[in-house]
Amino acid sequence: MGSRDVLSRGLALVAGFALLLVGLALLVLPGPGLLLILAGLLVLADRFPAVARFVDPVRRRAMSAARESVSSPVRIAGSCLVAAALLVAGLFWGVMPELPFGGWPTGAGLILSGIILVALLVYSYRTTRTGTRDTG
Repeated sequence: MGSRDVLSRGLALVAGFALLLVGLALLVLPGPGLLLILAGLLVLADRFPAVARFVDPVRRRAMSAARESVSSPVRIAGSCLVAAALLVAGLFWGVMPELPFGGWPTGAGLILSGIILVALLVYSYRTTRTGTRDTG
């Protein structure tokens, strides 16, 4: 194994675990936790084949959660309100550095979470309404 392979595996390990940790945090915080956990597993599975066995169960659960998120008008409205709140909160945190953890790093993270939530809602809605289901 050459030094390039070691570096590649090391970077995959760091990136995969970072995505997993952020995804775990976002399971309890507002954000796409399962999606980031899936992304972390995919990064790790590319370099560490033993991790691949965890990808399909997480993918199925993430797709199930996506379908559930648009299963009723109330859920869609609630998710849209959360996305709007994340975007507004991100702007406030960005322009008001005196807030706890204030500044653009926190604001950008909130805004990015809101944008990702909107993208996931659109994807989930289109997938559910067209009858195509991504089951892995």
